[in-house]
Amino acid sequence: MAAELAKLRRAFVDRVSKEIVNQLLDDLLEDSVLNSGEGEAIVEEYKTTTDRARKLIDTVRKKGDKASNKLILHLKKRDATLYEDLCQTCGLAAKPAVQETPILQKSVEQQESQEQPDGPPTLKKQNHSDIYPVTSDSVKNRVALLITNITFADEKYNRNGAEKDEENMENLLSHLGYEVFKYTNLTAKQMDDALVEFSKHQKLKKTDSVFVVIMSHGKLGSVLGVNFKLDGSPGEKSDELPIDNIYRRLNGVNCPALVNKPKIIIIQACRGDQKGAAYVRDDVETDEFAKGDIEEDVLRCIHKEKDFIAFLSSTPDTVSYRSKSQGSFLIQFTVQVFKDYAKQDGIEELFRKVMRKFEEEEAIPTRIKQMATKDRCTLTRLFYLYPEGPNST
Repeated sequence: MAAELAKLRRAFVDRVSKEIVNQLLDDLLEDSVLNSGEGEAIVEEYKTTTDRARKLIDTVRKKGDKASNKLILHLKKRDATLYEDLCQTCGLAAKPAVQETPILQKSVEQQESQEQPDGPPTLKKQNHSDIYPVTSDSVKNRVALLITNITFADEKYNRNGAEKDEENMENLLSHLGYEVFKYTNLTAKQMDDALVEFSKHQKLKKTDSVFVVIMSHGKLGSVLGVNFKLDGSPGEKSDELPIDNIYRRLNGVNCPALVNKPKIIIIQACRGDQKGAAYVRDDVETDEFAKGDIEEDVLRCIHKEKDFIAFLSSTPDTVSYRSKSQGSFLIQFTVQVFKDYAKQDGIEELFRKVMRKFEEEEAIPTRIKQMATKDRCTLTRLFYLYPEGPNST
């Protein structure tokens, strides 16, 4: 197995993300493949993702076949798509059924089958301790909060095309089995009140998860209400909802019904923090987008609670875009990916596939420079939206 791992080395170092490297380090420390000193040395001495990945794979490979097999197994669990791509890149992909399965894939599958509990094939992964529990009963009790700010008191802030986002997201959440509590055009106070009311819903005790989707303008650390004014009177309180309020209302202290249950936050907005970026009209025409169909939103999100995963429409300090006819790229891609893959992929893999859409030239204009991002994921297990997990049909 160490030899097979060596073949994957270059592709692994070039393509693995920082998040996956850190997760693999945790997995290997937990399995005692690495000791605490080795783990700390990798983190402290190697700051770039490529250097850290290179040191990780070299350290494990030198420990022999058993350690190497553990790394491969954890890679497959953490990022199945990357695992399969690496196998293909290095000539280790599965052959047709009439041929023998290569050593790499066979070793991983044999070890994985030994670790899985007994039970019906479609339920093996869902009953595993690394999976958040989802049952037919919990699916019936799913609820979601959807807030869309479209029309603002100051008309120049109106978010043209956001109606399409609201329609698309409501349809998607309903398709996934969530009862949608929808609000449109709220002030910051009304958004906070909606969060408080949602946190007390009786179905939260029986649900397996919740979605909270907020689409509006924003600025560093807050979402803007519909009464936001750039030039308010001295002492006038700005119409802004702190992003921390979203997590505070749903954390274990204020919402015990959601303890140990995934809380998926989706925010359509930019995250630019340069002066004026959050306040200009979001369909302002520039030389690059003159007479075009593209608009901008602004936002940044911070959270600390467990079992959250936030998906934001852009990386920090950058803008995101919205078509005035089709809605935002984030919502378009999310709807498409979830409808195609929600029955086979976990939530983090679904979000990764959405991020890949931003790289496809046929999916987004080449002049658009936007990348959606997962923000401080604190999920401790995998979350599949369907009870059957990756084997659902």
